[in-house]
Amino acid sequence: MRRLSAVLPAALLVLTLSGCDVMKRISEGAYRNAVADGAAVELGERGVRLQGRLSCATPEGGPESVMRIRCTGRTAEGAPVVVTGVATEADTRRPRERYVITVGGRSLMTADCLGRACT
Repeated sequence: MRRLSAVLPAALLVLTLSGCDVMKRISEGAYRNAVADGAAVELGERGVRLQGRLSCATPEGGPESVMRIRCTGRTAEGAPVVVTGVATEADTRRPRERYVITVGGRSLMTADCLGRACT
């Protein structure tokens, strides 16, 4: 099973069942970490070195079935890196994900999965 697809439903299940702000932050944090890690792998496989870890945020609002994410960082050479993503049907066992990675304002890749667990 794809890594992000495994993380997202578990995170949202906790969000839905708990109603607790602490659990919501932990679940969103797990998703942000999974996307940051997956994007770093994708960039590395394409020869792009990062200055540090990507910083990711999940904006609030919208329906529970849609989760958005935006990650930013810089390459070792200083070019801006932006990862945007959206997961629809996020409250199901099989969310539909779409990610776009840009480096220096140019699209590097578009994918429905990020990282080594993608097939």
